[in-house]
Amino acid sequence: MTVQRKSALLHLGVPLLLAALFFVLPAYHMGNLSRIMVLAVYAMGYNLLFGYTGLLSLGHALFFAAGMYGLGLAMHLGGVSPAPAFLAGLASALVIAGVTGFLALRTTGVAFMIVTLMFAQAGYLTVLYFGTYTRGDEGFVIPQAARNLLGLDLTADSIRYFTALLLFSVIFLWLGWLVNTPLGRAFVAIRENEERARMLGYDVQRIKWYAVTLSGLLSGASGAAYALLFGYAGATFASVQYSILPLLWVLLGGSGTTIGPLVGTIFMFYLIDYASSITSAYMLAAGVILVLLTMFAPGGLAGELRRRAVPWLP
Repeated sequence: MTVQRKSALLHLGVPLLLAALFFVLPAYHMGNLSRIMVLAVYAMGYNLLFGYTGLLSLGHALFFAAGMYGLGLAMHLGGVSPAPAFLAGLASALVIAGVTGFLALRTTGVAFMIVTLMFAQAGYLTVLYFGTYTRGDEGFVIPQAARNLLGLDLTADSIRYFTALLLFSVIFLWLGWLVNTPLGRAFVAIRENEERARMLGYDVQRIKWYAVTLSGLLSGASGAAYALLFGYAGATFASVQYSILPLLWVLLGGSGTTIGPLVGTIFMFYLIDYASSITSAYMLAAGVILVLLTMFAPGGLAGELRRRAVPWLP
């Protein structure tokens, strides 16, 4: 079997497995998995920039929040229905990612990381400053009655699960295709050796801008879906913590692999969930496990699997 066929089977098999889990999982884990699939989209967006293009950003909470508030404010203040509100969330993330990428890519290395962090902090402070509309730290709830799409009640567990699965599957399959296109290979070429990619004739600056913009768009899609499916938008999602989380998910799952973000998000989610059920110092326990995992599996779970047993893993 060719590598391409194995990769295609994997990308089709994961959504089918997630669909099958709905029928066997208890309600608690089904709810968790809905949330994980939405957050995994955020991690996949981050992985496109960090794992495939080699750009370390600490500002992705800005894009996640742009999608969340683009949808949330359109519904909360404008009374817009979910479908056009979701498009408003995507448009917000796309514009902000495009502008941020254009400005931040004037820098490189550590400076890029710091500039993206500053943009995210500016976004967080903006949310607080316009608290009259955003309700600041308190945030606002999107009413259950408003979360109805094409006659489907998005607050119902089954509808929410399969809506999250649909979003995850579309982006997972698209990324599986994208990383094997000339643009996806150009991302990898820049990650491996930016100067050599430039010498080969690639417009490195423009390709990096594509990576930032696409990554921000996917992050915004995740933020908009989170607000729509779980009915809440708050300033916490624009804070630095939400810029660090996707980095951890990608590092734990395996950067530069399409399956890694999902694996890392599941692992981190259940690690904290399980540790918090045992001790109040759950972050300490989780931190120790994360340090050990980083030391002994530096490529992440999927990265180690690819290195040791499945070299064709995309």
